[in-house]
Amino acid sequence: MDSRQLRYFAAIHEEGSLARAADRERVAVSALSRHLANLEAELGTALFERLPRGVRPTAAGSRLYEHARAILRSMQAASADIKDTQREVAGEISVGFAHSAVKAIGVQLMQHVSQTYPKLRLYFSEIFSGSTAQQLASSEVDLTLTYNLPPDPTFRYQPILEEEVVLVGRPDIVGGSGPISFNELLDLPLIILRQGLNARAVLDDPSLLRRIEENAQFQMNSIAAIDGSLLSGIGCLVGTEFIVRDHIKAGTLVTRPIVKPTLNRVLYVGELSDRPPTFAQEAIRQLCIDLTVEAVTSKRWKATLVT
Repeated sequence: MDSRQLRYFAAIHEEGSLARAADRERVAVSALSRHLANLEAELGTALFERLPRGVRPTAAGSRLYEHARAILRSMQAASADIKDTQREVAGEISVGFAHSAVKAIGVQLMQHVSQTYPKLRLYFSEIFSGSTAQQLASSEVDLTLTYNLPPDPTFRYQPILEEEVVLVGRPDIVGGSGPISFNELLDLPLIILRQGLNARAVLDDPSLLRRIEENAQFQMNSIAAIDGSLLSGIGCLVGTEFIVRDHIKAGTLVTRPIVKPTLNRVLYVGELSDRPPTFAQEAIRQLCIDLTVEAVTSKRWKATLVT
């Protein structure tokens, strides 16, 4: 198996046709077919089901495509990185941010890249904490800014800040503005990110998280839906002030500190540990950290820096 075979295989998978893949790769259909046959013989299994019009990947073909996509992307990044003898930040990089990070530094990040790294192509997406590991492992993203990541030697994580988790909602729903105990808040109509790993973005204590999930009336994977539900008085959120800070400033929503125990979450910058970073990745990682530090020190982001 070599890079050409993988490239041709990926083209066939994406185009769904040997003819279209051959046009894309500018090779003869017969040559493409021969490479595919050699690859299937080497692996000992069929990778595509031949149809009257085009091809359809088998289970083995779909599995190989996930590997091929990651390998080809890594090879492309390595080639661009090594050719860049002047250490110019160029090429492409994909980053995935938690909602709070998008809100706090997303625009500033894109502005800085536009002004400082004109040859860099940035792919920017919002991701939930539950899918962070999967997207890093499959090379969907090169770098993440997400919360409460579980320990895993496959990934390299660096903590940046810690936020207090509070109760957020309309005054008539949360009642008062003073501290509320953890046990007391369980009696309220709670809203939380959908049950499962995504909820790790709220807090990292499994036992406390399980109790919140068991008592939450609403579980959502939409920040917009949560925002609308809070404003309409449907429920209250166990989260951070930053997510709804504009509504808090306007007085439509209020917060109550949670005590016995207090809750918090940690924001990490994460990447694959076994992949050497490119110049672009190093630059964007440091830029993300610098912008986060600036957002905290300027009090735009209510959090504590982790040194």
